[in-house]
Amino acid sequence: IEIGREGANGTVVHRDCFFLSWVQGFSKKNFSFISNQSVCYPCGNYILFLDIETKKTTVLQCQTGQVGAFAANGNRQVLAFSDRRLNPIIYIYTFPELSKLTELKGNVQLDYTLLAFSFTGPYLASYSSLPEFVLSVWNWQENILLCSESQPGVTATSLSFNPMNWRQLCFVTESSVSVWHIERNNDEHHLKQNPVKLPDGQGTVSPHKDLFFPVSHSEDPYHGPDLPVSAIAGLVGDEAETFMPRDYLKPSVHPTAHCWTATSEIYMGCKEGYVLAIDAERCSLPHVDLYFFAQEGILFFYHIKDLQYEMKICADILQSISSLIFSPDYTVLLLVTDQATAMACCPSSNSVAVGTKRGQICFLDVTKVEAPRVVHRIFLSKFPVLSLHNNLHWCSLPASVLADEVLDLSIVSDFRNDLVEVMILLNVAEVQRARLEIFCLSSALTTDNDKYVDEQGMLNANAIKKEQYDLDYPLSSAVRLKDNIVYGYCACAPFICKYHLSEERTPSKQFGSGFLCLSPNSRWLASAAKDGVLFIYHTFTMHCHSYQGGGIRSMVFSLDGKFILINGKNDGALVCLKWNFVFCMDNVPLDYFNLFFSSCLCLSFTNIFVVCQVIREETQRFSNQKEELQMGIKKLRKTIQKMMHENEQVPDIEKLEQHEFNLDIEELERAQAKAEQEVARVRKEIEMENLANRYLQDVIKCECWDAMCVKGRAVKCFHMACEVKNYPLKERSEEELKTLEKVLQLKKIETADLKKAEEGMASGSASYCLTGSLSSQYGGDTSILYYQWDLHTREQRVNQIVLLKDIIYKVKTAFNKEFDIVARQKEQEIARVKERNVRIREILAQLDLQVEVWEPALTDDEIPERALTVQDSEIKVEKYLTEQEIEKEEMLAKPEMERRLADNERLRALNDMMGGVLEVKKEDILKMDIPPPPFISKPEHVWNDEEKKIFREHEQKVKELNEEKEKYRRALENELKKLEASIQETTQNFDDTLCKLSEKKVKFEMVIYQEELKIVNLTYALMLDEELNTREAGLRNFLMKKEKEKVSYHLELTEMLLDTANPYGDCPGSAEDYKDALTLLMKAMDELDSPEHRPNGLDLSIWERFCRARRNKMESEELVKWKALALEDMQAFLQRRMDDNEKIKSEIEDIFQELTWVQEEKVKLELNLTIQFLLKQGQVELESTEIPDYTDALLINKTIIEELNCSIMAQGEKKIASMVKYKDFSKGMFRLEWEHRKMRMQIEDLKQKARDIVTLPITKDRQLFLTVPNHDSYIAHHISAMEQTLSLMDKLHEKNVKNYQKRIKELEKSISLKEQANYKLSLELKEMLVSVSEKRHIFEAHISEKMAKQRYREILKQKHLRRRVKEQEEELEVLQAEVERLRSRTFPAL
Repeated sequence: IEIGREGANGTVVHRDCFFLSWVQGFSKKNFSFISNQSVCYPCGNYILFLDIETKKTTVLQCQTGQVGAFAANGNRQVLAFSDRRLNPIIYIYTFPELSKLTELKGNVQLDYTLLAFSFTGPYLASYSSLPEFVLSVWNWQENILLCSESQPGVTATSLSFNPMNWRQLCFVTESSVSVWHIERNNDEHHLKQNPVKLPDGQGTVSPHKDLFFPVSHSEDPYHGPDLPVSAIAGLVGDEAETFMPRDYLKPSVHPTAHCWTATSEIYMGCKEGYVLAIDAERCSLPHVDLYFFAQEGILFFYHIKDLQYEMKICADILQSISSLIFSPDYTVLLLVTDQATAMACCPSSNSVAVGTKRGQICFLDVTKVEAPRVVHRIFLSKFPVLSLHNNLHWCSLPASVLADEVLDLSIVSDFRNDLVEVMILLNVAEVQRARLEIFCLSSALTTDNDKYVDEQGMLNANAIKKEQYDLDYPLSSAVRLKDNIVYGYCACAPFICKYHLSEERTPSKQFGSGFLCLSPNSRWLASAAKDGVLFIYHTFTMHCHSYQGGGIRSMVFSLDGKFILINGKNDGALVCLKWNFVFCMDNVPLDYFNLFFSSCLCLSFTNIFVVCQVIREETQRFSNQKEELQMGIKKLRKTIQKMMHENEQVPDIEKLEQHEFNLDIEELERAQAKAEQEVARVRKEIEMENLANRYLQDVIKCECWDAMCVKGRAVKCFHMACEVKNYPLKERSEEELKTLEKVLQLKKIETADLKKAEEGMASGSASYCLTGSLSSQYGGDTSILYYQWDLHTREQRVNQIVLLKDIIYKVKTAFNKEFDIVARQKEQEIARVKERNVRIREILAQLDLQVEVWEPALTDDEIPERALTVQDSEIKVEKYLTEQEIEKEEMLAKPEMERRLADNERLRALNDMMGGVLEVKKEDILKMDIPPPPFISKPEHVWNDEEKKIFREHEQKVKELNEEKEKYRRALENELKKLEASIQETTQNFDDTLCKLSEKKVKFEMVIYQEELKIVNLTYALMLDEELNTREAGLRNFLMKKEKEKVSYHLELTEMLLDTANPYGDCPGSAEDYKDALTLLMKAMDELDSPEHRPNGLDLSIWERFCRARRNKMESEELVKWKALALEDMQAFLQRRMDDNEKIKSEIEDIFQELTWVQEEKVKLELNLTIQFLLKQGQVELESTEIPDYTDALLINKTIIEELNCSIMAQGEKKIASMVKYKDFSKGMFRLEWEHRKMRMQIEDLKQKARDIVTLPITKDRQLFLTVPNHDSYIAHHISAMEQTLSLMDKLHEKNVKNYQKRIKELEKSISLKEQANYKLSLELKEMLVSVSEKRHIFEAHISEKMAKQRYREILKQKHLRRRVKEQEEELEVLQAEVERLRSRTFPAL
């Protein structure tokens, strides 16, 4: 271990100042038995061996860093592990000697992820991570790589050998399972993958569907052949063979754990709760309907037999189990749990607090380390407890359930004030900075619930003092000293920040996020990061964990400073380091060293109480001064409150502002600065949002408005809901125009070369039926198009599409011209209407009529430019003006106000005398009035002759003026009607014009759709041709791959056939087995060769010669046996290769057939063209290809059919009118009948009420009510008696119920016995029924003819009797009707 001290110049002097004390910890799943009594598991840079019986631990260190992949074989007592460095190596060690046997070096660059030993034989399987992802099989005894196979991008989760057959490997990923077979041919080994088809999440296995080679080809004469999905997607190569659409992909189950059985089956557990039984030979799922529901902490035992299983509960440990491991002799089962998440120890007692995943804190008594005991348990929340800190002053345990934003937590005890300050480091993701929050927790927090706990059971935030500090840098860890100094580890730069009144930075040589830890004496600061290096400032540095395992997770100093405990991030190792004082004394100053340990001793638990007592005495000594200061502060507060109250009573001009009473000016300025910053931030956000909206507006305007040479607009009718829109057109680019010009030039050259084509085109232009559209009548030139039946090549179809797009563009342009004419006409009509409305308003003003004038206007659809400008009327909020704009408006408004205030005497006089005009117009005649003579106020009998004459003249003038007014009024009304009629007529004419344009647009739409249909058919033909080309390329690529595979198989078969001439060659894989078997055989022969088995009288030399001959014979037979087995393996391998070769041949034949079919379809596509025809009205296009026979058909004029339809519709309307009339009449009759019936029922009800009143009976209850004086007490007494009776009846009922229940149980028993007897009888009955049915069939065969005749006679007899019964019933009904008639005539009263 390298330790160093950083000098003044930045150099590090390395010394061995620490040595390893012990290592503990383990990961979740890397456990294995190395023997029947020992378990081994990796722990950081070490591998620990634990003896289960003695609990003794042995350590094996990896010299090159952290331990990577790990595996152990309990049968051979060997283990293998890899290191985590560049070009890693696999090490093989023996147990218990812990001696290295060999090193396996492969071509892996970064890391191994999985290792697995075979149960039989010296074989080891390994799997590497990126970039190779190689599965390798090794012979670790001879250090030979047997075979390997790469799987790019596949991440494995588990790997295991078949215990019964080392040539089978189970390879499991997160979503797939594969069984790899190791095939051997002499000294060659090959890996062959057999993937397992897993069921989906519902447990169903969907059948495999080959999308690259469909089963059948369905041909549609219109849509073309049915091609695979890969050809439609345009995929060529390996992607085309493995492509699966999203609809076909269903999420499969996710394997989690697996195990092998003695019958070479694999049982696979899944996350979804299923257990799959996989046959390793066929790689199939025999059954998947076996599933179970696992409880946490419960160990189940399943005894499986075929499709039946039995379940037993073995143990309940109340903790989640992460893995199960059996010992090699299957007598010990190891359960691994994973529950604890945090831990804190109490130095003053043998107790430990442990946080769990379930949000609980468990307090353990560890007086006996071998048997910890849970003494108390507290539930905090449903989330895991991730941090626990112990307070040294008073017995409390702050715990935290850390969220994602909380990075670190630190505690400082204040013994003087009996407080604990908790510091939390938060990550503020919005600003990429850190924040410190400090809470002061008092000892009364656990006792005074009224103060610190609210009604909801939560901590009262107002009762806890909280301080918040925003830091400049993102920190990953922070610790606080008692003198308000905070050290923070910066996550974005290599330095440590020191926060007090100012900020200091200490250079750091570490990288990545890390954390800090402070020693109990507050003099030793340790930092650790992801690089796995521990720094102790400013003295020592050391390596404890590897960076591949995530570095160091946490660390802590012991209270005496002699030990440091370090926990890894991902390796699960807990390392304890101890000071090596012999070596450290040379470099560390003695004063500093003594100061360190003296500080540690001062903080020991024996002196803590003395320090606390001194602090309390000082607090009591200065208590009077503290009270005086508090009283002074209270007086000052009352004075300020009185001044503020007086300030409220004074006038507004004398009032002071609220902030002027604030004594903390700095806090006020800070709040104002914070508010200004918030305003600036909001303003900036709004400006950025407005800028983004303006950019989006510019983009939309550029794409949808500026790029259009013809803007989209509409024209609406004046009086109808009719609207016509034009065709928005984009300006054609230079590339499109060049392409069109090139195609036109090419078409001219082709037309000049082929005169027949020109004549055919000329004659074809006259027939719209053959061209397939009417575009020539609406502005399109169809003479430039190709014949529809000449479009065989791809170039011709592409050129035809270009020409059709040009025709569509011309048709739309022709309609837009007519649309523009109508749009201008509407603008002119609106202008005329506005001119006439001016005169109409004048007439209405003269007639003094309050009538609204119809004023037409263009809408936003008719003027789309209006949407790009914002009017002032659309803004609903007040406009914000700056001070300069306000001053400018005031300067402009001042001259206008002066002009209005100017006194213009001439205008006022003209308005007063002549109404603002110098001459009287004819329009003012309605306003004229003749003033009466001045003597009109006198009585009429006092007038003289002159006054009477003046009055008669006045009356004559008034009469003439009224007649003139009436004549002028009638003239104005006539003019108003003429103007309104002319406006109505002109607007109606425009509406008719627009309706005609709308009908014309329908025809334009029809023409455009005809041309677009041609384009769609041509595009579909091009797409189908491209898909066929893609399919052909994919098939040829697949054919080349199969031919290469066939060549490789052919070469392999040739080599094998040459090698089979000598089948007794050495086979390294079987040599060891052969030697073992031969050794056992020789041991048995040694026992037989002993002199004890020599026959009596046989010479010893002859016996020895016989023994040697027998030994040679047995050796030869054993050699022949093993060579025969090797030959059998080679022949089996040869047969498999020959089967694969035949399979490839059949696949190649299928590919050739598919290629032939694709080529035929391409020829069909070029010859079978889609032709578009125009059909006249009345003709129908049939879906079937068969043409009906029209020999007896007649051609009828369309007008005859229309006249017949009109007459039929008229007759139908008459019939409907008569039916409505009949319905109304019937409805009236029904209503009258219902009212009559209602009245009769009311009469009957009234009569019945009268009868009830007359015949009202006097019952016994009514008599009692009338005769008994106290009827209520009588009723109460009767009720109590009834209740007593009811209680007796209830008891009797319960007794009867119990008796009946007993009877029911007895009956159920008898029923069960009867059911068993019935079951036996039913079996006998079935046999008897079978025999009876057989006898009945025999009997019916004899009497069938007689029974048929007798049955026929009975049917005839029944038919005759039914007819007679029916006739008699009719006669009886007639007689009953006659009797009723006679009775009513004889007795009319009845």
